[in-house]
Amino acid sequence: MDLHEKIRTIPTSPGVYLYKNAEGQVIYVGKAQNLRARVRSYFAGDFGDSKTGSLLREAVDVDYIVVDNNKEALALENNLIKQKRPRFNILLRDDKTYPYIKLTTGERFPRVYVTRRLKRDGSLYFGPYFPTSLAYRLVDLIHRHFLIPSCTVDLRRFHPRPCLQFYIKRCLGPCVQGLTTPERYAEAVKDVKLLLDGRVGDLNKSLRERMEQAAAEQRFEEAAKYRDLISTVELMEQRQRMAIVEGDDADVFGYHVQNGMLSLNLFHVRGGKVLDRRELFWEELPEHAFHNGEFDTAEFFSSLLMQLYADKQYVPRQIYIPVDFEDRQVLEDLLSEGRPEGSARVHISVPQRGEKRSLVDLAGNNAKQSFDQRFRVLKPRTEEIREALQEALMLPEKPRRIECFDISHIQGAETVASMVVWEDGKMKKSDYRKFIIRSVEGVDDFASMREVVARRYKRVLAENQPMPSVVLIDGGLGQLHAAAQALDELGIVNQPLASIAKREEIIYVAGVEDEPVVLDHHSPVLHVVQMVRDEAHRFAVGFHRKRREIRDRNSELLDIPGVGERTRQRLLQHFGSVRAVQQADAAALAAVVNKSQAAAIVQHFREQVS
Repeated sequence: MDLHEKIRTIPTSPGVYLYKNAEGQVIYVGKAQNLRARVRSYFAGDFGDSKTGSLLREAVDVDYIVVDNNKEALALENNLIKQKRPRFNILLRDDKTYPYIKLTTGERFPRVYVTRRLKRDGSLYFGPYFPTSLAYRLVDLIHRHFLIPSCTVDLRRFHPRPCLQFYIKRCLGPCVQGLTTPERYAEAVKDVKLLLDGRVGDLNKSLRERMEQAAAEQRFEEAAKYRDLISTVELMEQRQRMAIVEGDDADVFGYHVQNGMLSLNLFHVRGGKVLDRRELFWEELPEHAFHNGEFDTAEFFSSLLMQLYADKQYVPRQIYIPVDFEDRQVLEDLLSEGRPEGSARVHISVPQRGEKRSLVDLAGNNAKQSFDQRFRVLKPRTEEIREALQEALMLPEKPRRIECFDISHIQGAETVASMVVWEDGKMKKSDYRKFIIRSVEGVDDFASMREVVARRYKRVLAENQPMPSVVLIDGGLGQLHAAAQALDELGIVNQPLASIAKREEIIYVAGVEDEPVVLDHHSPVLHVVQMVRDEAHRFAVGFHRKRREIRDRNSELLDIPGVGERTRQRLLQHFGSVRAVQQADAAALAAVVNKSQAAAIVQHFREQVS
């Protein structure tokens, strides 16, 4: 059925729609109160609008799922986005998971662990904790003062001797019979639960009663232990705050978007204090995120908040955002349903004035600072960057142009190479070049690199063009020496040449390979070199993928009896890819070819599967 005809059959109910490409892959997931009207709206405007143009040029089919209300559509959309990872949706890629403390109450002798995964395994989870180190400090305190372990010893049976943790007084020793009693261990677990629940007053009262009872019975050593534990708990209450404590808890969002890149800052406010700041980045926002050149902030925050909070055990009572969006009330209802019984509702607000607006503005200013720190090196224009490159790579002058090479293949098949250019602080895409490796058979990255460097600079010499400031190679010493050999054979001497190894991120400079350049992880020079290297890799992989597709198209269908060049072209034009032809049934194929050819195609791909 034609896409436009299918749209007319879509119901007007609320639900979720899924656009698919010719290969059946989901490329966009959206929600709607009225499915038919929403999907039809994509075709009502100008296709030149980048928000819909690129999506509709690729979409060949649309699926839909009907639900009862908009709230269910919002939840289903979030689940499908996380499951399908459609490339036209804005995905929460840099999600930072905060730790929880897990108390394994389902075991005979419960233990405590720091974990970042919540499971339905009967255990109790407390958190999340800000900053991350707080969870580890709390578990360490539990080891030292409550003697509940985090070990992996099988406690379903007794062992002949305890481990080191018992001897250094960080465990009650439930693994050996007689070292502790179930009652003593259960008492310690109850204390730990009170501590992690934030019921420090109840815990203190219980400890004080036990201390006084031990003193009355002249068990002074035990009473002293309770006294020390009371002091520790009181000190911890003064110095630490846990995220599960109710109060003025809020998450505050600010963002900055520029040149198709976005930085977001999230402030975690707990008990009226900013306890942590979180940074999220999107380096390549999809075209679908823009409408007439403007970033669609409403759709972005609607999707972001759903992805961020839908599966979280703890959601703060207040969420402050810089812009409003259509489904805000529905999302509030959905997140409020997940809060513990008796807890206040979740409120998503767009402050307009006062202290709350100041917090949102502060988050936005910090997002701008984060953007500058993260992305400014992608387009270095300052003399400082050029000077730093000159010093790090030991160049005779400040670099103006870098040409970088990468090789791409799969087990030696369709080996190709790419060359990308960095010039005057930015990538110069008009000077990018693609190469098909001709003289190398099988897997030989060194020979392939030697060929492509020789071909490139043989032409540069023939056309009397200037050499680049630096020739950069994606690879280690082997690729570097292969490129150096190619330059030597052309009679090119004193040409600055370097390579960057992928795993170690070490830069080797030709002539001083014994002294590799090891730069700080945050060095702007390393960022520039990595950015150029990654661009060469992306360009090479894209070219290789296209070559593979061309090879598949030229060979696969022609192997089927009765399918010639014209039939192959009709099939590809109609279905879009060999894979789509493979997935089509005889009825769909019969719309393009005759019945005997359709049967032959179905039989051919069926034999491949069997």
